[in-house]
This record gives sequence, structure tokens and C-alpha cells, in this order.
Amino acid sequence: MTNQPILVIGATGKTGSRVVTKLEARGLPVLRGTRGSVPRFDWEDQSTWAPILTGVSKAYVTYFPDLAFPGAVEKLEAFAKVALETGMQHIVLLSGRGEHFASMGEEVIRNSGIPFTIVRSAWFAQNFSEGYLRDPILGGVLPMPGGDVAEPIIDIDDIADVVVAALTEEGHLGERYEVTGPRVVTFAEMADILSTTMGRPIQHIPIAFEDFHANVAASGGYFVADVFTQIARETLDGRNAYTADGVERALGRNPRNFAEFAATAMEDGAWSTAT
Repeated sequence: MTNQPILVIGATGKTGSRVVTKLEARGLPVLRGTRGSVPRFDWEDQSTWAPILTGVSKAYVTYFPDLAFPGAVEKLEAFAKVALETGMQHIVLLSGRGEHFASMGEEVIRNSGIPFTIVRSAWFAQNFSEGYLRDPILGGVLPMPGGDVAEPIIDIDDIADVVVAALTEEGHLGERYEVTGPRVVTFAEMADILSTTMGRPIQHIPIAFEDFHANVAASGGYFVADVFTQIARETLDGRNAYTADGVERALGRNPRNFAEFAATAMEDGAWSTAT
């Protein structure tokens, strides 16, 4: 039914909030799935799943903090069963690039019996402007592990555009869109771009994974730090140092580059100390 809302699980997250905004800008009804929404959605409370899924035929699904978190794949499998029972007709799943458990999550959705679209994403550019790296950058440093490994970092607005296209247009069922930026960039190069954009020096500091864990824990807690350090250890080994064409195939345009992201973030006041 055209008047059914589109469910966005993780509607307050980095990608989810943008998907909500873009859907509502099109005049489409949206049902937010969060622990504070009505009805409520909580990955840790299965009793909240059926009430919010009932009467919904399309959903964007993200798992917080990441599909790499212990137990995430099992919860996603249980969720898919409930979604199938309540009549779900299309799931768009956010997945991680080069992550073992994320690939397992993708297979869960592929085998769920529900029509699907997979969006497999590179590292988020917005981690620099609204995530755990924002405060260090305000302090003039970009501390990251992985040495000289390059990453085709992606602007989250591109991810949101792909998700919205998959949810609202024909031709996306059964697709797996591996979404990246237009070129691979080392963290040292990212620091140089940020320096130029912000008009002050930002220095890349290669650090050990243990130090990365401590830095993330200081801003996001150990719960988040454990997950993102595991992902960093797994993926910052060169396995993702190439671009993919997911944005082009889904949207018919090129993805935004890191310099474009940085310029937009700067204009929006992302690195203002008053933010």
C-alpha cells in the first residue's frame, strides 16, 4: 500500500537520520525505529519487533553499533523471521565492506525469503566531522592506525541517497551495492585535505590499534571502542584499498570525493567549537 510508512531502524544514527530526512523531503511517511520511538524498537528486546513491523512493507535496517558486534548476526536472523511473518516486502540492509560478520549478516538477509537490497559501505567520511575523530581533529591531529593503507572513504549522504533510491524506485531488488568514494585516500592525505579546508594544520599521527581503542573509548565508551577497533584491525590491512561502483550503479552519478565532504562539513560548521 502506498500509504504505508517506510520503517527506518536506527533513525537517529548517522545514515538513518539522513534517510529519514530525505524520505520526508519527498513527502513519504516514515516510521522511526529507535529505543525512544513509539512504538519502540530495541535490538535487545525482541518483544518490540513485531509491533513496529506490523503494517510495514519496506524497511531500512542498520544494526548498532555494527554487524561485527557479538550476537548481531543471530539477532538479525531472528529479526528477519519476524519481518517475514509480518509481511515485509523489501529490506535494505547496511553492511560493512571487508567485514566477516557483516558478510554473514548479508547472507542472513539473502536467505530470509524477503526481497532485499544490500548496501555494503566503506568507512564513513562523517566519522571525521560528527564521530569519534571530530575532537582530535579540533585539536589538530588525525590519529589512526593502519599506517599508509588507503581507504575509498565515502560521504554518508551518498549512502543515504542509495538507500532512498532502493526504497522508492524500481530496479534495486536483489542488488548488492558496494559503495565507496571515487578514489582511495591515505589518512595522511585526508589530513592534508582537512588542513587545506580548515585553514590550519591537521597532522596525521600513525598509532597502534591499542591507542585507537583508548581514543574511541574516551569519546564513545568501551562498548563502541571494542567494535570499531575490531573492525579497524580487520579492514585496515589493504583489503579495501580499491574503489567500487555501487553509487554509480544505483544513482547514475559519481560519488562525492573527500574534499567535497570536507568543504561541505566546514561550511555547515562541523568543526566549530560551539557545535
